[in-house]
Amino acid sequence: MSVQHGRVTVEKYHGTGNDFIVVDAVESIPDRPAFATTYCDRETGVDHEESPRTGADGVLFLALESMYSPPRVVMTLVQPDGSVAAMCGNGARVAAAWAAERTGADELMIDTPAGTRRAVVDGDDVTIEMGIPSFAPRDVPLARETELIEEDVEGLTVTAVNTGVPHAVAVVDDVDDVDLESVAPAVRHADVFPEGANVTLASRVDADGESDVRAADESDAGPHFRQRTYERGVEGETRSCGTGAVAVAAVAKRLGLIDGDETVTVSPPGGDLRITVPDGDSATLAGPAEREFSDELDTVVRST
Repeated sequence: MSVQHGRVTVEKYHGTGNDFIVVDAVESIPDRPAFATTYCDRETGVDHEESPRTGADGVLFLALESMYSPPRVVMTLVQPDGSVAAMCGNGARVAAAWAAERTGADELMIDTPAGTRRAVVDGDDVTIEMGIPSFAPRDVPLARETELIEEDVEGLTVTAVNTGVPHAVAVVDDVDDVDLESVAPAVRHADVFPEGANVTLASRVDADGESDVRAADESDAGPHFRQRTYERGVEGETRSCGTGAVAVAAVAKRLGLIDGDETVTVSPPGGDLRITVPDGDSATLAGPAEREFSDELDTVVRST
């Protein structure tokens, strides 16, 4: 027997290919984890002619509190495995874009489990503060009392950093030369990461290299890295990961691969993101956030 709990209006957004089903939190969803697992599925999940991909990287439940100045949005991201993520950079940028459409505001505050983040919206471009990246063992967290900087973890040389969620970042010659789906799970579940970790690859793009350089004039564009991320909770590679992009820039700075507070372009498969990692101040993440469609979904149909 199957039980249906009604229908809910949703919207689909993406930030550089990192795609989310957006639900106004005033709507009643009896079982949020089941809802996310059902509709994020890449084979059988939400599908629409206005979107190039079936399913999603997560469901954003957003509660808009427009009485504040600037308006505030309480963001809860439920991932495809039903878990809740403390922070998601592209998800927070989508939340800001969603709220800006409803309020007309170009500045918003996004409340996440990892803290409150300020966002600025300029058309389709959204910049969000990401907090100060931390390599401290307690913050990552690590199952030890010393930082993990360029060490072998399950066959991959990684640096551990928290940019709202934990990342194990490996700087490699070419991100495409690594079989991420094969090597990432062991790192993601390694004993040194008691809460697990996202696994992110980064490779430097040189001015005269053959990588996917999108800047018109690389000499003026600043440092440029390509990125691939295997996301905890998605349990697979995503087309973009905002916390991962910030992790790439933070690790590049820690390892001396970039100088000072310059803006870094990080390019996951889904597009370009711009990151700054100032000394002693919040990192920022900037890039496009776009609406794809609106639809209605059953609030989760379960068979018993």
